[in-house]
Amino acid sequence: MKNNQQPNASKTNAQQVQKQNQKSAQGQNYEFASETDAQEVRQQNQQSEQKKQQASSKKQQQ
Repeated sequence: MKNNQQPNASKTNAQQVQKQNQKSAQGQNYEFASETDAQEVRQQNQQSEQKKQQASSKKQQQ
């Protein structure tokens, strides 16, 4: 069986890229899932929450 598609060296889905570009042009915050490190985001959120709690406790002491 012969593959009728032309070889695509980069394996880029042009239609998907166009959709992402449209969303970006519309000002929507669109992030590629593959570029997101979930563990790093959780860690940053945890650090942020700790800083909030520290700031809150300092205000209560004053």
